[in-house]
Formats: sequence, structure tokens, C-alpha cells
Amino acid sequence: MSGSGAMESIFCLNAWIWLQCKSYFLLKGGPMPVGNPKLVKLGSRLRNERLRRNEPQRVFAARVGISVPTLRKMEAGDSTILVGYWATALEILDRVEELDRLLAEPEDLFEKYDRIHAPTRLRASKR
Repeated sequence: MSGSGAMESIFCLNAWIWLQCKSYFLLKGGPMPVGNPKLVKLGSRLRNERLRRNEPQRVFAARVGISVPTLRKMEAGDSTILVGYWATALEILDRVEELDRLLAEPEDLFEKYDRIHAPTRLRASKR
């Protein structure tokens, strides 16, 4: 075999292996990535809320504007899902205020104390 023929064969073999792996992962959904436990828990709560509302994945995914495989990734806690999809899902579930609390500015305890203990203005009574 000539040098270029061997290289061509190796290239074809690598391309075939790549296509076989790609097909396997597309069909099987690939191995579940080990994700952040917080995201896994969040995804589980999303799934439970969707099931509590008796909404199929296909319908909920369409409402969020994503595909069913992407919804499955969300429910599995995949960290590659865009935060915009999470915000839309929270809005659909009427839980967007939780996102507002997450991003709220921290409260200054000194200002809170001053507000509570600020002297109230006293007015003279009208005669």
C-alpha cells in the first residue's frame, strides 16, 4: 500500500468511527453528564412541577420554545442549557418571582436599622 493510500484508509476509518459514535449518541441521548447537584435538583423540581400540572414534555417544550431533547436536558440538570430557557420555564410556571429574588440586590442591614429606628416627624396640632 502506498503512503497516501494508507492515510486515506485511516481517514475513512476515522470518519466511519466518528459517524458511528455520533449516531449512537444521537439515538441513545448519550451518557448522562455528571452535573452540578444543584442543577440536577432544579431540573428534578422542574420535571415534578410539569408532571404536577399534567403537561406532556412535547407541550411544555413547545411553550418554552425548545425541543423535547433540550427539555430532557433541563430536567436532567444539564449545565449547557441557556439561562433564558430557565427564565421562560419559570415564567410559564408562574414562578418568575423566584428568579427576581435570586437576582435581588443584597439588603444593607444598617440602612434597614436606620429606617426602622428613624425618628418620626411630629407636627403641632392645628388650633
